[in-house]
Amino acid sequence: MEEVHTDDLKRKRFLWGVALAWLPSLPFFLFGVYNAFKGMESQKATGLGAVAGGWSEVLCTVGLATVFIVPATAIVLLTRSFSTGHGTRKMLSLLSIAWCALLLSLAGFFVWLFFFHMHTDFR
Repeated sequence: MEEVHTDDLKRKRFLWGVALAWLPSLPFFLFGVYNAFKGMESQKATGLGAVAGGWSEVLCTVGLATVFIVPATAIVLLTRSFSTGHGTRKMLSLLSIAWCALLLSLAGFFVWLFFFHMHTDFR
């Protein structure tokens, strides 16, 4: 009886973890990519400067705290949902954890770039 309860709890953690893992990507794909390409088309711009405008708008829309808190929570939930006998769940969990790690590293890179690298150029 306790094993059934544990498996159900792990399934709930897995579902919440997957939802939280892919939730921050939704505004990126909806707003960021559209606005980045729209801005590039209207200004005939290319390169990192054209893409950075789309990223900054996405981070302002979603909120910087959400970008860090949601993937970290998803990683914790997904790592706690691992169980034997569920190969598909493991693979989707690993894919979602990798995606969250990528989002965290990109967000951390842009925060570092903004606070440390950009401010030293203007001095």
